[in-house]
Amino acid sequence: LPTLKAEYRNNNKWQSLYLIQKERKRIMRETCSKYKSNNRRIITPYHVSRIFVEDKYRVLYCEVPKAGCSNWKRVLMVLNGLASSTKDIQHNTVHYGNYLKRLDGFDHKGIYHRLNTYTKMLFIREPFEKLVSAFRDKFEHPNNYYHPVFGKAIISRYRVNATKEALRTGSGVKFKEFIQYLLDVHRPVGMDIHWDHVNRLCSPCLIDYDFVGKFESMEEDANFFLHLIGAPQNLTFPKFKDRHSNEERTTTKITQQYFAELSPSQRQRSYDFYYMDYLMFNYSKP
Repeated sequence: LPTLKAEYRNNNKWQSLYLIQKERKRIMRETCSKYKSNNRRIITPYHVSRIFVEDKYRVLYCEVPKAGCSNWKRVLMVLNGLASSTKDIQHNTVHYGNYLKRLDGFDHKGIYHRLNTYTKMLFIREPFEKLVSAFRDKFEHPNNYYHPVFGKAIISRYRVNATKEALRTGSGVKFKEFIQYLLDVHRPVGMDIHWDHVNRLCSPCLIDYDFVGKFESMEEDANFFLHLIGAPQNLTFPKFKDRHSNEERTTTKITQQYFAELSPSQRQRSYDFYYMDYLMFNYSKP
């Protein structure tokens, strides 16, 4: 982690944020050494395929969907000089514009050089909230990828007496059906980055992240990170909600309403499914 500049060491706010970072990293490392035996595994392009590269300020950002990733990509684009303000960048530009490089696009030497010299960071979110946020986004709104690909498979596998219309469109997946799919070892369709484990997406036991931010304290953590890397002072983390902006963000309360539809056994198994994320990032059991 970049060290605090001398003039900020007496600042209580920066000091406490710095200590929070140290503690998050300690818990992450301890969990890894306790549960993982892959500390000495080789890092392959697959392990870094979700990491975005910003060469000017030397930042590596591992993308965790539903934890502020659209706005983080906007920030990286501004840092890189690709845009003058985060407000000017459309959602599709962020995700489909291919403006940002990914770490797996470099050769072996380029990957290792950046892993060893750049500031590596990721932002995470309470696993159940992240899951409900993904479900609401992908299944409760028209979507020409998730409905035909995931929706159809989920409805035909888990809904008794599904209508022809539901089987044709894949629309209207219920949360309970979605959880059945998630917990099924013989899933009819594969995993997706929106509900995969952070542990799998970012390989925190292989890659030693310098900074671990949380969605729950996004503004404070993000602006502290920007301060640490020496970003321009007028660049702050955008507050706007990127998709379905007229809809309330997924909160703890909303998450509880969705999980109330599940049986106690499904709730427990969902927790077990995300157990490593709960442990590694110090979230308490819901």
